[in-house]
Amino acid sequence: MAESRKLLSPEEVHRYAAQAPHWKVLEGKKLSRAYTFPDFKMGLEFVNRVGEIAERQGHHPDVHLSWGRVEIETWTHDVGGLTEQDFLLASQIDHLG
Repeated sequence: MAESRKLLSPEEVHRYAAQAPHWKVLEGKKLSRAYTFPDFKMGLEFVNRVGEIAERQGHHPDVHLSWGRVEIETWTHDVGGLTEQDFLLASQIDHLG
């Protein structure tokens, strides 16, 4: 687990990001992705499923919910940037559908 909390180098971030094409790397330090939904309720249900994943992982993204839209931002706060754990979380969120 300690290895997954190691700050990734810019080259490692680039390599991992290639495997997460729907996510944007912001300032080399955060991952961000927006999801759209036909209404608020479906967005809220998605947020709750993201929350379940985050609790299981012990890794909690910033979640922004508005009508028909959810934006997720993740980074490892205590190391100040991206780690393997962020890309794992992004992958698991992508599998929600």
